[in-house]
Amino acid sequence: MGNRDALRELQARLADRLQAARSEGIQASWLAVQAGGVNYLLPLAQSGEIFPMAGWQPVPYTRPWFLGVANLRGGLWGVVDLASFVSGQPPQQRADHVRLQSRLVSLNTILDVNCALLVERLTGLRGLDGFVQSQPAAPDAPAYFASRYTDAQGETWQEINLQALSQQPQFISISA
Repeated sequence: MGNRDALRELQARLADRLQAARSEGIQASWLAVQAGGVNYLLPLAQSGEIFPMAGWQPVPYTRPWFLGVANLRGGLWGVVDLASFVSGQPPQQRADHVRLQSRLVSLNTILDVNCALLVERLTGLRGLDGFVQSQPAAPDAPAYFASRYTDAQGETWQEINLQALSQQPQFISISA
């Protein structure tokens, strides 16, 4: 029960900081998440709401990374397993403790795609000042990969351009 309360508190703090960043112009540029054990940065301007792990209805004859559809605030949203989509591997079974930390991060409504990304963990808000080095995406990286950043602890973070992701033919074409 303590873990649930701590996760709710983290989500509330993140929501408060996200709202403050949008309204006060704080230098937070990204929502930091983990998916498949990889660190990702999602631009705040392209990210939408954060939802607790919700149940979804599977949709037959779709790609493995398209988990199904979920009712989020009364709207129907497609649910994409971010780690599975990026890696091209089938979705992995998640341990109970990982499922408890998992969240759905919707794409901003300005992108005109009712989609939420399943991530394993939220790690906070990050600004450019939280990193010591940046590099352009690797030449063979997907088109939606933006810069890579390294923080003071030596962790690498891959920025994902959600607008570019939402326009990728393989992302839009969910049929198997």
